[in-house]
Amino acid sequence: MTPDRTTDAASASGPTRRTPGATAPAATRPWQRAVIESVTPQVDGGRFAAKRCVGDLVTVEADAFADGHDMLRCMLQYRFGDEPWQEAEMVALGNDRWRGHFKVTQLGRYEYTVTAWVDRFLTWQHDFHRREDPADIETALESGAIILRDCASRASGDDATRLGRLAQSLVSGADLAERRALGDSAEVAQAAHGYPDRSHAARQEPVLPLVVEPVLARFSTWYELFPRSAASEPGRHGTLRDCIARLPYVADMGFDVLYLPPIHPIGRSQRKGPNNSLVAGPDDPGSPWAIGAREGGHRAIHPELGTDEDFRALVAAAEARGIRIALDIAFQCAPDHPYVAEHPQWFQWRPDGTVQYAENPPKKYQDIYPFDFENEDRRGLFEELKGVFLHWIERGVTVFRVDNPHTKPFAFWEWVIGELKREHPETIFLSEAFTRPRVMHRLAKLGFSQSYTYFTWRNTRHELTEYFTELAHDASRDYFRPNAWPNTPDILPEYLQVGGRPAFMARLVLAATLCANYGIYGPAFELQENQPRAPGTEEYLDSEKYQVR
Repeated sequence: MTPDRTTDAASASGPTRRTPGATAPAATRPWQRAVIESVTPQVDGGRFAAKRCVGDLVTVEADAFADGHDMLRCMLQYRFGDEPWQEAEMVALGNDRWRGHFKVTQLGRYEYTVTAWVDRFLTWQHDFHRREDPADIETALESGAIILRDCASRASGDDATRLGRLAQSLVSGADLAERRALGDSAEVAQAAHGYPDRSHAARQEPVLPLVVEPVLARFSTWYELFPRSAASEPGRHGTLRDCIARLPYVADMGFDVLYLPPIHPIGRSQRKGPNNSLVAGPDDPGSPWAIGAREGGHRAIHPELGTDEDFRALVAAAEARGIRIALDIAFQCAPDHPYVAEHPQWFQWRPDGTVQYAENPPKKYQDIYPFDFENEDRRGLFEELKGVFLHWIERGVTVFRVDNPHTKPFAFWEWVIGELKREHPETIFLSEAFTRPRVMHRLAKLGFSQSYTYFTWRNTRHELTEYFTELAHDASRDYFRPNAWPNTPDILPEYLQVGGRPAFMARLVLAATLCANYGIYGPAFELQENQPRAPGTEEYLDSEKYQVR
C-alpha cells in the first residue's frame, strides 16, 4: 500500500512523506501556480496499482495548467522500486492535456508521478517573439539576460559559462537585430532548458504505483487437464509422468499454460462418489478439491500421481516446450487434512463439537472444511498459506489458478499476493471468481493478474459486443485482465449442450480472438462432451471431478 506523499519543491528529488492532516492556509503552503489533475493511468486515486507487462511503453497523461498566460513545462517522473527518480519531458496535446512515456524493463513495482511549473524562460521567449518596438525589445533583452543568469546559478562547469556568455550577448553589442535573433534562437532555449527554476513546482500526490508482470499475464492460452485421467490405458489411474507424454498434444494445439486441478492427497472422510453422490465406493477417487489425508496436505502430491521428482520432471519437460505448469490453489481442507488435527483453531466449530463444513444453501459440501480467517491465530494461518505458494514456487511453478478467492478475505489476498510479488515478481495469479462484478474487480485491484469472466454466458452478438467493449474500453482495463473460458469442469453451459459441433467451434474461436487470455477444459472440449448431469443444470454427466475418465 502506497502511503500519502507530497513532493520536495526542489527539482527531481522526488516525493517526500507528508503527515495527513488539515490543509494548510494558502499563504503558508509552498507557492505553486501550476495545477495537475486527471492523471492516467490511475486506479482509485493511487490506492491500487495499475498493471503493465515487462517491455511495455507506459503512456501517462495529465491535465496541467496555470492561471494567466504564462508557459508551463510538465515532467513525468518514474522509478523502479527505490531507485533514483528518472524524468521524461511531457508534450502538450492541446486543451491543457499533456502526455509522456517511460519504458518498464524489470518485473516488479514502479512508481510514477507528474510535476509541472511555470517556466520563466519559455514565457519570456514566447512573449519576446511578438515584440516589435525597438525600445520594448531592448528592455525585454535585459529581462532575458536576468533569467539566463538565474539559470546559470543552477548550472556548473561549461553549462554555467555558456549561459553567462549568452546572457551577456543579449545585452552587449550594437546590432539590435542580431541580439533579437539570439533571443529567439533555439540555442538560447536549449541552454536554458536544463536549468529551470522548479522551486515552485507542483506535483501529483500521492505517487502512483504500477506493477509490471510477465508478458504471459497479458497473453496466454490455457489447457486444463486432470492428471489422474491422463493414462493411455483405460481404467488406470494417470500419473504426472503420463502428463509429460501429453505435452506434445498440448503444444501442438498452441497452448502455453497447462493447468492442473489440485494434485494433493484426497480426503477419505465424507468422500463424494460419482456425480457428486454422498456415498463413495471403495475405489472411488473423490474430488481433488477435497484436499488432505494422512499422506499430507497442500504441500504433498497424491501418491498415485507420483513423487516430487516426477513433478519437477513435468515442470522441466513443459518448459522445454514453452509451456508453463499452472497449479490450482484451493484453500480448503478435507475433514482428514492434517491441519484439522494440528491447527483446530483455524476452523469454525459448531456447538455440537463438529467442524462447520462448506455450505452455499441449499448446497452442502460435507467433504470440504473452509478456513476460519477470523480466528485468533490468523497470522499463523496467513503465514502457512503463504508457505504453500512458496513450496510450489521452489519447484518451478510461477502460475497459479486460485479457486474461489471471493470466499476469502480481501485483506488476505492483498497481503499474500503483495508478499509473494515482492519475493517473486514473476508469479501470475488467475482469479476463479464467478461472482458479482465489484467483487471480481476488487480482487483484480488487490493483485490478481487475470480473472475468469462472464464470457461463458455471453452468447448473442449484442451480449458479446457489449461485454467485450466494456472490458476493452472501461477504466478497468488498467487493472482487470480477462480470461475467457468456453467451459470448465464446473460449467457445461447450455450453449454447448444444445449447439453441437458448430457451437464448440464458435466458442473456441470467439474466446481465442476476443480475449488475449483464454482457456479450455479438455479433453472434454475437444471430444465435444455435452451431456449434463440433469436437465437444466450445468454440471457434466459423469464429471471428472468425481471419477477417473
